[in-house]
Amino acid sequence: MLRAKSNGLRAAFRRGKRRGPALVAYVTAGDPSLKFTEKLVLRMAEAGADVVELGVPFSDPIADGPVIQRASERALKAGTTLPGVLKLAERLRRKSAVPLVLFSYYNPVLQMGVERFAARAAAAGVSGVLITDLTPEEAGEFVRTLRRHKLDTVFLAAPTSSNGRLRSIARLSRGFVYLIARRGVTGAPTEVGGEIKGLVKRLRRSTRLPVAVGFGISRPQQVAALDGLVDGVVVGSALVQCCEQTGHGPAALEAAAELVRTLKEARR
Repeated sequence: MLRAKSNGLRAAFRRGKRRGPALVAYVTAGDPSLKFTEKLVLRMAEAGADVVELGVPFSDPIADGPVIQRASERALKAGTTLPGVLKLAERLRRKSAVPLVLFSYYNPVLQMGVERFAARAAAAGVSGVLITDLTPEEAGEFVRTLRRHKLDTVFLAAPTSSNGRLRSIARLSRGFVYLIARRGVTGAPTEVGGEIKGLVKRLRRSTRLPVAVGFGISRPQQVAALDGLVDGVVVGSALVQCCEQTGHGPAALEAAAELVRTLKEARR
């Protein structure tokens, strides 16, 4: 098994940033099958993705836009579960050293049990976990449990976060901090301007961890504009939609890999 070290995420950001922001690629696991997702992750890693987020499908993805909502529906119809995603992570770790972050709502984790989830995620070679609807105020026991299993905990920082809340997020985070570029759900276009720069500046006052910006990042121009400002960019809906539009077959794998390569080239 090609295991990532406990500091695998920070190391990936250091490696990725040598030529610009590291590229974090998001996929919805099980869309339309776990077999396809496995092929997709491996192709994206080969194309240069520095980190891969495995989204655990959920029936009520309130933070996600229509593209990822549809992906979650397809994955759930295919019978995808959290245990299945963990088995997928284990298979991927045998074949690739790309760091894996589980991106999930809290309900599936609670159903499994936090201790059991953490043990299985660590055994599968997962590097970190992001729970999109878990607030810092409610995260204490979750964070302590994952720390015992040497798993990084990634938290979301939003444009509406106060400076005090940013400090709490920074204190609980390991690996990197995910900075939401704008209000709203995933997928809508994001303009890179003064608001993002101000958000990054505020967050930098609270942490030395890598900062990755996501929500609405899909174009080379956006990646180029973020070069020198952040440590990573998260691309999700654009990749999911790319596969959706090309039919989730060989053409989809190549289209996703080409998008990864194009965004990587934009950093140079």
